[in-house]
Amino acid sequence: MKFFIQAGAVLGLLGVALGAFGAHALRAMLDASGRAATFETAVKYQFYHALALVLVGVLMQLFGSNPTIIKLLNWSGYSFLGGTLIFSGSLYVLCFTGITWLGAITPLGGVAMIAGWALLLWAFL
Repeated sequence: MKFFIQAGAVLGLLGVALGAFGAHALRAMLDASGRAATFETAVKYQFYHALALVLVGVLMQLFGSNPTIIKLLNWSGYSFLGGTLIFSGSLYVLCFTGITWLGAITPLGGVAMIAGWALLLWAFL
């Protein structure tokens, strides 16, 4: 339960740091490469899912006595975490290195994030 709150807090912390770093120290490089929007997308989705992970952790605390909900929330949290690492991570690597083939794995992260939201919904249907 605490793991998802901790993971969300780490992703949020890194999102602020990376966002500030991108806006200030990397702005010229990102603008020159045409990847500023890509970087902003990575940070934005990282933040959304940092908050989603904290939500999952809190919901696990609230519904800890229901094993079905806990199981679905657990899968939801891991989907959010894995999806964020793949989606935002691949976009960060693309922005910093210019390795374009990583764009091919970015949608896998998006699918995992969608699955996380679907599992969160399923937990409470």
